[in-house]
Amino acid sequence: MKRAILSVVLPLATSAILISGLAGQAQGAERDSVFFRSLQGDWVGPGEIVAGKYKGTKFVCNFAGTTPNKKPGLTLDGGCRVGMFTQKMSATVMQAGGGYKGVFMDGAKGAGLDIVSGNVVDGRKVVMDIHRNDLRGLMQARLADDNTMTVTVSVRVEKTMVPVIGVNLKRVDNTAVGAIARD
Repeated sequence: MKRAILSVVLPLATSAILISGLAGQAQGAERDSVFFRSLQGDWVGPGEIVAGKYKGTKFVCNFAGTTPNKKPGLTLDGGCRVGMFTQKMSATVMQAGGGYKGVFMDGAKGAGLDIVSGNVVDGRKVVMDIHRNDLRGLMQARLADDNTMTVTVSVRVEKTMVPVIGVNLKRVDNTAVGAIARD
């Protein structure tokens, strides 16, 4: 009798655990999709190199955020300007397995970095592992509110993560600055 009950109960319990795990993954995927959709739109703001050879260099970035229709992910495309010079910048991350992968610029095979893994930590922050040759680091994007995003890039120096780039972005719209309202 005990064996008969176990033969019925164990498969049901295992199924319930698997289904609840899949439901948790589905909820996580939806949470991630909501987060990435919240980054859609135009972003502008200042940044600074805070460590290394170019420490103290200030720049201004403009990005357009878009999301794919099928999977959670994001593409930020635009550029950053230092004085008269503008450098095209882009980053793309897409769901891959249980996390995210992508490229910054053209990836490590070109002049950029590979995004080798990452996760949405909560509904307001994503952390990505970045690699290029022997360089290892993290890129973090955090929403302070619906219209303010902070991006920090840190690199590993020995056993410590050192922030090297910080960017503070504000959401902007297509409304002309200084437009005159009609009476």
